[in-house]
Amino acid sequence: MNKKSDIKDPKYVNRYYVTEVDSFEDSIYCHHAIIGESFITEHAHNKDQFLYTEGGVVFLKTAEKSYFLPARHYIWIPAGIRHSIHPSTPDVVMRNLYFPKYDTDQEFYKKINIYHVDDLLNELIMFTNRWNGNIFPVEEPKYSLAKAFKLLLPEISQHELPLALPYPNNQKLKDIVTFLESRIEENVSFKTLSQKFNISERTLARLFQKELNMSFIQYYTILRMLTALKLLLDEKLSVNEVALKVGYSSLPTFSNTFNKVIGVRPSEYVKQKQLLI
Repeated sequence: MNKKSDIKDPKYVNRYYVTEVDSFEDSIYCHHAIIGESFITEHAHNKDQFLYTEGGVVFLKTAEKSYFLPARHYIWIPAGIRHSIHPSTPDVVMRNLYFPKYDTDQEFYKKINIYHVDDLLNELIMFTNRWNGNIFPVEEPKYSLAKAFKLLLPEISQHELPLALPYPNNQKLKDIVTFLESRIEENVSFKTLSQKFNISERTLARLFQKELNMSFIQYYTILRMLTALKLLLDEKLSVNEVALKVGYSSLPTFSNTFNKVIGVRPSEYVKQKQLLI
C-alpha cells in the first residue's frame, strides 16, 4: 500500500506548484508526486506544510539548519520558513499537505520538526493519496477530513526527533565539524579534538554551546546517527557494519543510541525501510 505504484498517474513535480499552493488563502492544498528533479530551489509558503517522502532520503535546508528526513518520518514546516529540498534521487515521492492557519492552532504548528510516522498516521497519509490540488471549505466532508488530519498531528506526534544539525559560523568550528565528518569511523574524543585544533577543552565546549546551541556530545552523536541512517538507506550493509562505520565497536551501544535518537532500533528501521521499497 505504501509503494510508488499507489500514486495514480504520477506526475513529476511542476516547478510552478509552489505558487499554486497559496493561490487561495482558505484552501487546503494536497500534492502527491515524484520529485523528478535533483533539488527544489529555496522557497516559502503562506501555509503550513506537512511533508512525507518515500523511495529515498531527503535533506531539507533552511537558513539555520540542515534537516535529514529518512523513511517513515515526516517534517512539519511552518508558514513563512524559506527552505530548499534535496532528495537522494529524483525518483523520491513527495506527499504534501498545505494547511491555512486556524485560530485554534497550537504551539506545535509554530516549530519546524521531524516526527516518526506510526501505522495509524501512515494509513491516514495513504488515505490522502486520493486528493490532489485545492480542497475548499465548501467541499464537505473532504475539507473537514483534511482539516482533521492537521488537528490529529499534535496527538499522534508527541516526540520530535533531533534529525537536524545547525550550521556553524565560526571558521575554527567549521574546520572541526569537517574533521569530525571525515573521521566518522574513528570515534574522535573531545580531548583529541582539543589537542588537534590547539584549543582548550573549556573554550571548545563553550564554542559548541554558543555556535550550535548544543554540547559536543549532542552534536557528535546526532552526526553519527544521521550518517548511520544514510548508510542503512543507501548501502547494502548489515547493522553491525554500519555501527563500525560510525565509530561504534559495541553493537548494543550503537543500537541503544540509535533507538534513543531515531525512535526505533536499527534492525526495526531496516525492516520498515524494506516495506517502503
